[in-house]
Amino acid sequence: MKQTDEKKKILVVDDEANLRHMLQVVLGKQGYVVDVAADGAEALRMAQDTPYAFILCDIRMPVVDGPEFLRRSIASGLAGTIIMMSAYGTVDTAIECMKMGAYDYISKPFKNDEIILVLKKAEERERLTQENLRLREDIEREYSFSSIIGKNARMREIFSLIKKVCDFKTSVLVLGESGTGKELIARAIHYNSNRKQGPFVAVNCGAIPENLLESELFGHVKGAFTDAVADKAGLFEQADSGTLFLDEIGEMPLFLQVKLLRVLQEGEIRPVGASSSKKIDVRIVSATSRDLAKEIASGGFREDLFYRINVFCVNVPPLRERMEDIPLLADHFLHKYSALLGKNDVRLSSAFLTSLLDYDWPGNVRELENCIERGLVLCEENVIDVECLPEKLRQQRGSSGSTGIPVDNLSLKRAAELLERDYICKALERTGGNRTHAAKILEISLRALLYKIKEYGLE
Repeated sequence: MKQTDEKKKILVVDDEANLRHMLQVVLGKQGYVVDVAADGAEALRMAQDTPYAFILCDIRMPVVDGPEFLRRSIASGLAGTIIMMSAYGTVDTAIECMKMGAYDYISKPFKNDEIILVLKKAEERERLTQENLRLREDIEREYSFSSIIGKNARMREIFSLIKKVCDFKTSVLVLGESGTGKELIARAIHYNSNRKQGPFVAVNCGAIPENLLESELFGHVKGAFTDAVADKAGLFEQADSGTLFLDEIGEMPLFLQVKLLRVLQEGEIRPVGASSSKKIDVRIVSATSRDLAKEIASGGFREDLFYRINVFCVNVPPLRERMEDIPLLADHFLHKYSALLGKNDVRLSSAFLTSLLDYDWPGNVRELENCIERGLVLCEENVIDVECLPEKLRQQRGSSGSTGIPVDNLSLKRAAELLERDYICKALERTGGNRTHAAKILEISLRALLYKIKEYGLE
């Protein structure tokens, strides 16, 4: 049976033959496929064999009544949204059934439009539930470790480390230049942890005015200040049972650093203007592009807070230190924006890719992503060529020359291999042919280096 049919399939459970027949006719006209059962025992047997989207179940029936049918259905893990039908005097029982897991109840006698409206509301709820599940699956897939692009040895080491820390509440500090993907690392930690069902809340501590940041983080109560017309939950409270990402924490003012330290020590927050504190369960991931050691020395950052947030440190390398990832990232962004912009079968010219490898990327991965998106917008045919480069890349291309990579129909895979070969040659030159020392510089094992030397014909 097709999935669309399963979603429309309904089981009506009632000991009144006239009601069963009436609902079968009325709901059949609405496009539903309707089966009927005279009691809960018969309904259980039918529900075990057929996946019903909705079950309309009377409360008072012989053999197995409605509440018992509901209990057994839930215990058996039977699919379907259960709606109870209650006659006069059984409303309290119907409410108890909702506490047990029924979606809703409708009182007898009911009009045809009433039962149709209840079913349409239940359909909409199921649609939203399935949509939310798909969105969560998409998010978890996007932020899985396999989706973070990088073959660089340092990046692989980072993936290995954060996998170990994911399921612990340990505070994580992510360091790196702007655009290196610090928030991507934070989201990967959250969506691969046992907190992934909880919220992920991100805030840029440098983007919110200082006088509003305390209220934004910790919330406030009505009347705490002039514009506080109602209680407001802060970001800490919104992130309860999940993860709070404090981006650019190095820009947090000192008076708030004291309050944050107390939250980390006590596990509780006090909204602005409140007379009591609230317990919270939040995992903190912080990030900064600043040198916090210098900030501590100059008095701009508290040393005790630094040690609280820096239990586990991840230092993301800039893109210029992992050039072998550029072809992989470029290919990833090409596919991403090709789909978004509706431009299929577009490729990067070898000259364009060579220019990417010539550039030192001060804006890191974010700048590269913008460059690829821009190229897709500007390209008129199915090839992104050098004329689609931003001005500063074109200028560098003209002044710095080529990396020596050939430009004859070059593939991304081949470009990565050529860059890797070039790195190995330079490392061997720098070490005077000392392979052990060269392997250390390249951050690979000696065995891997020997294999690559043979593979690239460098013996």
